[in-house]
Amino acid sequence: MTQFLDSSSDLAVREAAQILRNWQRDREGLGVALVYGPVSAEDRLYHSKCPVDQRSVTALSEALDGIGARWKVLNPCEPDFIMELAGYDVALSNLHGPYGEDGRLQGLLDYLRVPYCGSGAAASAVAADKILCKRVMLSLGVPTPGWWVWSGGPMQWNGRAVMVKPPFGGSSVGMSLVREQADLARALADTAGEEGEDVLVEDYLTGVPLTVGLLELPGAVVVFPPLATEATEAEFYDADTKLDVDSRGTVAVRAAELPPAVLVKVTDYATTLWDGLRLRGSARVDFILTEDDQPYVLEVNSTPGMSRDSNFVVGAAMVGLTHTDVVVAMLHEALARPPYDVPLPTPAFAGTTLTREAAVSP
Repeated sequence: MTQFLDSSSDLAVREAAQILRNWQRDREGLGVALVYGPVSAEDRLYHSKCPVDQRSVTALSEALDGIGARWKVLNPCEPDFIMELAGYDVALSNLHGPYGEDGRLQGLLDYLRVPYCGSGAAASAVAADKILCKRVMLSLGVPTPGWWVWSGGPMQWNGRAVMVKPPFGGSSVGMSLVREQADLARALADTAGEEGEDVLVEDYLTGVPLTVGLLELPGAVVVFPPLATEATEAEFYDADTKLDVDSRGTVAVRAAELPPAVLVKVTDYATTLWDGLRLRGSARVDFILTEDDQPYVLEVNSTPGMSRDSNFVVGAAMVGLTHTDVVVAMLHEALARPPYDVPLPTPAFAGTTLTREAAVSP
């Protein structure tokens, strides 16, 4: 059974952080493949719009320099990516959305037997699929806003505002808020795209957005204090706001002041999802807290953003962990995990790699 720590467990967190720092001192020259590139729509937007100094990869690079790691950014869009990947001690992925966060990269790393930070293939796949994750939430008794799946054909409308979401991807890319039935058809068609993918339609609940980070430390998982986020210049916490595209600072982030009973619920739902999905390393659970103090889980992020000012890093600081502490914790978990060891042949790489035209699907 997982042991969970919270902000009141400050001594246990400090002791675990010291264990990590001692462990890190003996890992000078650790080879880290920092996986980053414009693979998914989310990452392409992030790559093109987010200022360089605000990117997770920038902060991660600085942290790896700080601990004396031997690291390199590996771009999955480059033809030698897999061959290079196999030459490192551990992989630290900064990919989000399809192909990076949905189990496919994790499965590749399992096959190559390269240790990697974060959740395994199955947990990553479930967390990344918003529809499948909703079904798991229901099975675990975790409340989530009412929802239905549109696969074409007649449209349901209950007279209330809804969020129309693609089933894959994060940072609110492709999401739209629909308040009028007349606007629903277009929103569904735009989200489904030319391939006619399923679309998640979720009841739009008003309230305070909350986010809770979880980080695996030696012997326990620490649950960060909930943060309240407020988009002050957007109708909802949309992609431009999350990526701070125009640097207007339109998001206010603060420690959530919750009644004890609500804090217990939020923590319980977050830890239930950690165990139920079999998450590892790090994760972030996003909520909406309605006016009647009922928290509803919106989604689970198995690869939290790691910029210096990200919600995840802010939450870590609230329990006394630095950005570097978080990175070392992720590396430690990856290398302490029993290896994925099955009788597979050692991959043999040809001298040249054929390049195929992309046939991308979520």
